[in-house]
Amino acid sequence: MTDSMPALVNTEPETVSLEEVPVPEPGPEDVLIEVRAVGICGSDIHQWHGSHSWPVEYPCTLGHEFGGVVAELGEDVTSFDVGDRVVSETAAVIDEDSPMSRQGLYNLDPDRKGFGYGVDGAMAHYVTAPERCLHDIPDDLAFEYAALTEPCSVAYNAVCVNNDVNPGDDVLVIGPGPIGILCAAMASLSGGRVIVSGLPEDERRLEVAKEMGAAVTTTDDPVEYVEDLGDGLGVDAVVDSAGVSATLEVAMDAVRPDGTITKVGWGPEPMEYSMDPLVQKAATIEGSFSHNWPVWENVISMLSTGQLDLEPIVSHVAPLEEWESCFRKMDESEYIKAVLKPQESQLE
Repeated sequence: MTDSMPALVNTEPETVSLEEVPVPEPGPEDVLIEVRAVGICGSDIHQWHGSHSWPVEYPCTLGHEFGGVVAELGEDVTSFDVGDRVVSETAAVIDEDSPMSRQGLYNLDPDRKGFGYGVDGAMAHYVTAPERCLHDIPDDLAFEYAALTEPCSVAYNAVCVNNDVNPGDDVLVIGPGPIGILCAAMASLSGGRVIVSGLPEDERRLEVAKEMGAAVTTTDDPVEYVEDLGDGLGVDAVVDSAGVSATLEVAMDAVRPDGTITKVGWGPEPMEYSMDPLVQKAATIEGSFSHNWPVWENVISMLSTGQLDLEPIVSHVAPLEEWESCFRKMDESEYIKAVLKPQESQLE
């Protein structure tokens, strides 16, 4: 192992570049992971553009969707061995004594810091992660799919935990980005009819949503579409994954009385409309953020058994050096999801 490595570093707002940085050293309770695959998230692209709405500890290596092989153990690590295949949760720093952490909801700990913005992430040859964050993965689960356990867990938490979609429920997902498509996939496995709403320019993404079990619409008003379902009162559940203010207003119009809206998409825009439809319908609106241990274990089981097939959303796999092309093509919706393999040249 060399002393330095290439890493994709967000050095300041709107500045991302491939830099040579020191190989990190694991602390007593940490594991050094040789990164075999790391997914590009919309949040990485937001930081590249400087359009994010969360604090970043500059300079910071990007990347929070990753899997790899254990390369070195901290002196107090007992649950893993060198050579183990693992994926890592994103809550890199938490207060383990906080009320949320002690409830098992460490993803909601106010002091939480994640990979790629709060601490250095995995768009590099190596990354350190706390032992408590790691999950074993089976030998037959390819790393380019295992690395996407994280966005799958975001979707699982939004649809199956927070919204609690049930068999037979009609679900509208607004926004066919990677998280929206994965939310639709979870709803298809858990609920009844699933509709993904997008714009005409989302044609490629909507085709992938169809491959993963959803009906799709590009109508200007998805409310008109859902009025033809069932008794015409609206859908049981709406997942807003678009991250813009206007879509929450659509969600309030589309949800049925006593229904549930889950907002998973980030967006700093102010709301300039009344919340009265929510009151009139006695509907529930909730946010959904991140995930925790049982969610990850369930998603890994779904990936391992083939219950959840990620092949349709992985548009491209590339070495770390091709990061900029992958960022641009995801940003322009040419790719649904791109995955980088930092160790690609070493594996060939």
